[in-house]
Amino acid sequence: MFLVVIYGLVLALPLLFFVQRRTLSPSHQSPPVDSQPEEKKSLKTIMQPPRDDLDPPKDDPFTLDQLKQFDGSDNSKPIYVSIRGTVFDVTRKSDVYGPGKSYNIFAGKDGSKGLGMSSLKPEDAVPDYSDLPENEKNVLNDWFLFFQKRYNIVGRVTDMPTSVSNLANL
Repeated sequence: MFLVVIYGLVLALPLLFFVQRRTLSPSHQSPPVDSQPEEKKSLKTIMQPPRDDLDPPKDDPFTLDQLKQFDGSDNSKPIYVSIRGTVFDVTRKSDVYGPGKSYNIFAGKDGSKGLGMSSLKPEDAVPDYSDLPENEKNVLNDWFLFFQKRYNIVGRVTDMPTSVSNLANL
């Protein structure tokens, strides 16, 4: 019986030491493990918190053709994206909307349908979103609210397709 107790203590003492060291001694705790690789941290993103320093909305008129001038290809001009006919200035995020960047497909145009579809295909980046199913219209509305809280509104597209001109104010 005595030998069983001795063997038990010999086996238990290292385990108790390990548990005590890990739970009670903060100076010996392992640093938190960062599960995100370094390359993921550096990726540019459009996700950002809402802003409280936006300018009052403007109602300057733009045609879809005029909007093309603001696609980021001319550094002297701002970059604009229109959603449901509302024109947003996204210049400060040229790292995602500028030429060759991930969301440049929407720069200088109203790409409402593509946003609703969560598509980056050029053929989907068009203003007519009237045929989107309800769930994709909800996605489009979420994008509109996202932009509204983060980018200055600089105008309104005056020649939206007839099929969506009455939907733009929803």
